[in-house]
Amino acid sequence: MPVMPVILISSLDPFCRQAACDALGSSGPDDTVVLHDLLESGTVLRRIYRGARMVEREETPLEHGCLSCTVRLDVVPTVRRLLEEGLDRLVLGLPPSVPAETVVYAFGHTPGPLPDFASVVLACAPANLEDQLWDGHSLFESGYSPTAEDDRRPGEFLVRELAFCDTLHFSDPPIGAAAPAHHTRGTKLAAEVAPHAAVVRGKEDQPGRFDLREARARSHPGSVRVPASDANAPYRTIVLRAARPLHPGRFRLALAELASGNCWLRGRVWLASSPASRVALCGAGPRIWLEDTGPWLADKPGIDAASAAALSTDAALDWRDEHGDRGTVLALTGIEVDAVAGTRLLQHCQLTEAELARVPALRADPFGLPALTDPGSAGTPAGQ
Repeated sequence: MPVMPVILISSLDPFCRQAACDALGSSGPDDTVVLHDLLESGTVLRRIYRGARMVEREETPLEHGCLSCTVRLDVVPTVRRLLEEGLDRLVLGLPPSVPAETVVYAFGHTPGPLPDFASVVLACAPANLEDQLWDGHSLFESGYSPTAEDDRRPGEFLVRELAFCDTLHFSDPPIGAAAPAHHTRGTKLAAEVAPHAAVVRGKEDQPGRFDLREARARSHPGSVRVPASDANAPYRTIVLRAARPLHPGRFRLALAELASGNCWLRGRVWLASSPASRVALCGAGPRIWLEDTGPWLADKPGIDAASAAALSTDAALDWRDEHGDRGTVLALTGIEVDAVAGTRLLQHCQLTEAELARVPALRADPFGLPALTDPGSAGTPAGQ
């Protein structure tokens, strides 16, 4: 029996999600659209439409009213139930602020058939995109999540979704028409951050095709997939590299300057205070965080340049005979990014010959990463 294709739609607000569902979910009278929402009471609201007709509306109270429980206890069972009905196609609108990757992961780690995720779509209003990236409030404080404990920032959600999705659906802000210049500026920002994504604005546009392997590679912590920058666009991306370990104190001071004014900062860092740890760095708007993602590939037994290339495109691009995949690679996306100044700043953070001779003395870690004896532990946010 053929597998029913599923179009997965994530968003920050229900208005953009609805616009995307209208554009992608009404090509035929038998198309099914499923909308899930988590209410402030911890109740899941589920609505199912066939064509323009609502065929099901249910409210289910959850013992623990959180987004992950919504996915595990309602989204996954509902889709599996509909899969058994043999539908032609299903459009699944996720609760606002639920990452698409969380849903894909849930299907892969619970019993039952796996859907064919034909497309993973991020629905957004381009005119609001830059403001959302720079929003310093939590998702709950900004009204994007009903869960008070959800302390993610809107930018954290967006950069992750922009990397994971294969399609962007653009719509106007739900309240008040955006100035054309703001809309154009936002579309250029989205194109710079997600150059891999197809763009859908109406029914005539075709969504992209989801590739789970590529999506995970793009969104893997520390990954740097460099978009082609247009010199005439307001946004551009630069890539900085350092071959030696970085002095933790100097890098901590330089980090604020590197991130200043940039919409998105991402990459991996080789710190002298944690030399065996591949430290992923990400910054979205005003927030920067570090994460210990475990050992470098070069520290694993039997790994050489050829085997590293099979495991990681990023490692293959930056493999050196002396250090393997160890090293610092950072990508900065913004308006006034300066490659010359950024390179000079990062080079200043590298250890000198004298410092390399006494690396153990630099193990005091100002970022609060796990000790060297536990390289597989997760890190904590570096700051705001």
